[in-house]
Amino acid sequence: MPDTKARDGARRLRVAVVDDDRAVRDVVCDTLESEGIEAVACACAADLFAAVARPEGLDMIILDLQLPDGDGFGIAAGIRATNPVPIIMLTGRGGDLDRIMGLEIGADDYVVKPFNARELLARVKAVRRRMTNDFDAARPIRNGYRFLGYVMDVDRRRLTAPSGAPVALTVAEFDLLHALVQRHGRVLSRDQLLEITHRAADDIFDRTIDVLILRLRRKIEPNPTSPRFIKTERGHGYVFDVKVDEIGGR
Repeated sequence: MPDTKARDGARRLRVAVVDDDRAVRDVVCDTLESEGIEAVACACAADLFAAVARPEGLDMIILDLQLPDGDGFGIAAGIRATNPVPIIMLTGRGGDLDRIMGLEIGADDYVVKPFNARELLARVKAVRRRMTNDFDAARPIRNGYRFLGYVMDVDRRRLTAPSGAPVALTVAEFDLLHALVQRHGRVLSRDQLLEITHRAADDIFDRTIDVLILRLRRKIEPNPTSPRFIKTERGHGYVFDVKVDEIGGR
């Protein structure tokens, strides 16, 4: 097993590479390891579940949709139900419907085979930049927002519900919510939101925003079918339409 500590003593990013094609697994794992990322090779869903259950857990999952012991969509949905770990879908199916399904179950990105290993590495790094492992609850929030009982800690990328319970958001969901909250009261088009969240370059169509909006509404709206926070301005885009207070001296 690879050493889980970097040379400076910090824990390395731990990424599961789930694909039944050994050649694909080896290429992806070698590419990640060359960048100091710990790659956990998984040939099937059972291997992935075992890796998820280990005490050290996973920081990210690269998941092929076609596995011998399960469908990638169902596997991702099962993991996403209890775990916000970022998921990058890896598949030979590039249709819009498959991309939408991946987003709906909580995937953070979608890479179509055949792919360039360096491009996949760039996707991993992009997701990594939007992650945090800092969970020191005692440290005051220096950069955040409050709205109707919710508390958003931007630096540690955490959202807390009025009850005090954490709200599990994927990387993409947090990025979108941050963009909306930061510009509360302003109507933002899909193209603007794609650009603000740096997803325009990810080869993802504007339907991405609609799917992420639906997911956010299910997690924070009292009644997702009659949104109180994220409202639709037909023909224009979306607006975060509640009072927002900033936290911290920025």
